Order: sequence, then structure tokens, then C-alpha cells
Amino acid sequence: MSQQSDKVEKDVNASSANKLLVICIDRDNDVGEKAGISTPVIGRDACIEAAQRLALEDPEDADSNSIFAAIKTYEDLISKGYQVEVITVAGVKDRGVQADEKILSETRKVLENFAANGAVIVSDGEDDESVIPVIQNVLPVVSVQRVVMKVSRSVEYSYAVFGKYLKMLAYDSKYSKFFLGVPGILLLIGGIATAFGYTAEIFAVLVSILGGAFLIRAFDIDRALSNWSKPTPMGFIRMFTMVAGILLILSSIPAGISAVDLELIEADTQIISKITDKMIIGQFIAGALPILWIGLGAIFAGTLLSNWIGGIPRQISDSLRIIVLISLYPTVAQFTNIMIFDENSFTLIPPLLGGLAATLVSATILFKKYRKHKDQEMISD
Repeated sequence: MSQQSDKVEKDVNASSANKLLVICIDRDNDVGEKAGISTPVIGRDACIEAAQRLALEDPEDADSNSIFAAIKTYEDLISKGYQVEVITVAGVKDRGVQADEKILSETRKVLENFAANGAVIVSDGEDDESVIPVIQNVLPVVSVQRVVMKVSRSVEYSYAVFGKYLKMLAYDSKYSKFFLGVPGILLLIGGIATAFGYTAEIFAVLVSILGGAFLIRAFDIDRALSNWSKPTPMGFIRMFTMVAGILLILSSIPAGISAVDLELIEADTQIISKITDKMIIGQFIAGALPILWIGLGAIFAGTLLSNWIGGIPRQISDSLRIIVLISLYPTVAQFTNIMIFDENSFTLIPPLLGGLAATLVSATILFKKYRKHKDQEMISD
């Protein structure tokens, strides 16, 4: 408390105020609601009585400590020779605008009888301190004293932050549809399934739904789909190429399976050895590779075309994506030859270097073209 008193004295000395009003703020009106005391409470003795009654009604309420702190500040300033008065003002239970108006009205009422030229604010938290700009409309605030009970400040801030996020999750549609909507759907499905005796079966369904929701939110799939499906020419292009690309990618799986020699599958009855057999892997990749690459190329080309039509300056990255896809094809194809025909691993180096060279040359050309275009735009401007 002595450190806080020194701080108040420094703040007061730094100002030109010599007639001070020490104001203890109780924005949610605990003094009135719990102790039945009308505000403003004016004077040292009246404030002591109010603090004692509030402490008896609710020993855990921090506002009684704030009132005692205001009285201590009042006595310290009196001992330094200042003209001082101490008061306790209160808002309303629900806080808000009405609370601020009531505190402002009570402060003005006190100033009619005690013409102070500076205020020292005493509070127990950020909620009470939010009224400071309101008080500054009628009286300059020269110092703010925060009363912190040991351990309570961190707890108060933790509750404040936790409550803020809870309110955001409950009332902000941006978050509530996921954090409340998904659990609500799961609980509803689980309750209905339990009522009909499908408790065991529904567990797998609920886990799948929850996992799908997590994946969708983690990778922003919902936002991507909403952007891709907008009713614009670019949106239709993206949607068509995305659907076509996904269908091609999925069809590459049966294509890869059909490329595997049936004799290799029938010769080995163990599933693990089939999956790890390098010849089977090589044949599967070789069969799936063309359609898989066409599907990926369709998606990348659709992105390039839609951005180009829409005037979005991403042509360099979109073009490089397609170039890298094309450059990697010989390397992956040679990898399948190594797996199937047991060729030397060093045969991967030529297509790898060739693809890298093609990517670097293409990137250099595209960036030079982009810089030239930007320079021409700057000259024209």
C-alpha cells in the first residue's frame, strides 16, 4: 500500500491540482445490492461504515477493500496538506450505459458541494476503470490506484478472458456454428440412436463426423469451397476443374490396380507382403500416374485460368505449379521403372536434373516478364 501511496503522490505532484476528490468506483453496485447503501457515499466516516457493512455481507467482495484503499489514500493526501474529499460512487447491477450515467450523475452531485480540480480514481479491476473516460468529462483524473488482493488479480483476468471467449463462442456465428453446432448435431444423433438401441453402431458414425469436422476446419475446406463455388465465371471454372480433377484422381486408383500383374497378387497370399512388394508398387504407380497427373493438372489449370480471367495477380505461382507438375513426371515415371525392372537408382538423376533445370529456367523467365510488366505499369502511371 505504501508503494501505491507514493505513486499517487507522484501523480498528484505532477499535476496542478490541489483540491482532490478520491473516488472509489463500484460499477456493478455491490454496495447497494448487497449492503443496501445509497450512493454517493460522501466522507471518511460514511465510507468506512459502507465498507464495513459490505464486508460483513460478503467478505469475499473486493469492493470493500477498494473503499478502505480509497480511505487510506484520502488520509495520506490529507497528511500531505491537500484539500481532499473521499466518496464512493456506484452504477447499476447490469453495468452498461446506465451504470456509467449514474456514476457521472453522482460525481457531478458531489462536485456541486466540493469544487475539486482533480480526481484520484480507486478501483479493483478493469471493469471499474472503464468509467474513467466518463469521469474525465467533468473532472481531470490525476491518478489511478488499482487495488489488487493477493492472487486475485490473475484469477480475475483469467475469468475475464475466459468469459470473453465463452461469450464469443456462444454468440458469434463465425465460431458458434462449429463449437456449438457440431457438438449439438453429435449429441442429437447420439440421443436419437440411443433411444432406438443403436448405441454401439452410432459411435463410429459420431467419431467419423467429428473427425471430418476437425479436418474441414483445420484445412479451411469450408472457406475454400465457398470461394470456389461463387456464381461467377471464375467460380464456375474452378468448380468444374476441381470436380473433374478429383474424379480423375479417384479413377487413377482402379487404373493403378488394373496395371498390376494378377500373377504377382495370386502368387503371394500375405497382404502385408503384397503391399510392400516393390514390383506391385511400381506397377500400381505406373498405371495410376498418367490419370493422376492429368487430374492434378486439371485442378492447377483451372486455378490458373480463373485467376487470369479475374485479373488476380497469381499467374506466376499458378504457372510454376503446372511446370513443376510436368517436370516431375519423368522422375516419377523413372522411379516406377526402378521398382518394376530393378534398374539402377542413379538413373533417377538425369530426369531429376532436367526437371530442376526446366523449373529454374521457367521461373526466371516468368519473373523477368513480371518485373518488365510492373516497370511498364509504373512508367505509364
